[in-house]
Amino acid sequence: MLGYDFWIQLVVVLIALFYGARKGGMALGLIGGIGLLVLVFGFGVKPGKPPVDVILTILAVVCGSAALQAAGGLDCLLQIAERVLRRHPRAVVYVAPYICWFLTVLCGPGHVVYTMLPIIYDVAIKNNIRPERPMAASTIAAQMGVICSPAAVAAVSMIALLDGYQVGGHPFGFVQLFSIVIPAAIVGLFAECTYSSFRGKDLDKDEKFQALIADPEQKKYVYGETTTLLGVKFTGKQWASLWIFLATVAVVSVLGSVPELRPMVGKKRLSMTLVIQMLMLLSGILMVMFCNAKKINKTSVFNAGMVAIVSVYGVAWMSDTMFSNHLPQLKAGLTEWVKAAPWAYGLVLLLVSKLVNSQAAAIATVTPVALAIGTPPGIVVAMASACYG
Repeated sequence: MLGYDFWIQLVVVLIALFYGARKGGMALGLIGGIGLLVLVFGFGVKPGKPPVDVILTILAVVCGSAALQAAGGLDCLLQIAERVLRRHPRAVVYVAPYICWFLTVLCGPGHVVYTMLPIIYDVAIKNNIRPERPMAASTIAAQMGVICSPAAVAAVSMIALLDGYQVGGHPFGFVQLFSIVIPAAIVGLFAECTYSSFRGKDLDKDEKFQALIADPEQKKYVYGETTTLLGVKFTGKQWASLWIFLATVAVVSVLGSVPELRPMVGKKRLSMTLVIQMLMLLSGILMVMFCNAKKINKTSVFNAGMVAIVSVYGVAWMSDTMFSNHLPQLKAGLTEWVKAAPWAYGLVLLLVSKLVNSQAAAIATVTPVALAIGTPPGIVVAMASACYG
């Protein structure tokens, strides 16, 4: 039976999460300091353990992705994406979201969508398609791609937390994860694109829009100059950085899919957590050495990644401190509920991700607790896509 101290501590954690989420950014992780002090000094609970393996894996991935951006390889990839998009302008509501999803799958951070949004707007407005239709769907698509990428924070967090578990009779790895989340994303994106196709009125039937562009100055502003990466000449080193990063992602995927290719360390295969860290650090230094990847710490990918690390650090440590001290009561009280409705894990993950504004932070907070109280690892994997709320 869960006592009053559990519910009071849960309220403390929820207040910290709500406040941190309202402030956004680094505040979400830093607020964990207050929560930890209240739990440890106020209630005398034993401090939990911060998810060090997850944090280090995120750090390595962020360094590799930021090096790609610093070297200019990300712009090369975006240019390829724009070529595909402009070949099918009338289908922009469907093509743009799938492109943004695929870019995230290749690169990891969902922030790659920011550079594509002006291009998507330009393609849509020049073809008299309401821009919010492809733009809204594309932002969602980029976030859905985070759990589908071997170079993304959320996916590597899931790999790190489930390292050593069996799923479907096999050691958990990228195959088990991506065989679920990638088909789910493909189907879900089609539904989202279809819904977004009916968002708002068609521009030629929108009285407010027609009144707006009746003013020549406003029309010039709305249609503007063409935003494009086409025609930009990239250097060989910029293209090389892209191929280095994509090759690294490919090697990570292969080693995650075929455990036999990983060396034996004692009586076990080298864990994918360490493999990802090693290879991402390798890709970063190769881009620094051969592709002029300067000012890595000044990139938007690096800054966003550091925010993710702080969020996971503070939020997950605070949550682990509270839940680990009540684990026996939680197991006793929730075991039957978990057996009866294991699908509810997906709803909890969705709500927490909505609260903490981070796929990785949601996974680092919810997944360890779910596994500890007996949620089948297969269910945890099956519901992984819910982290993008």
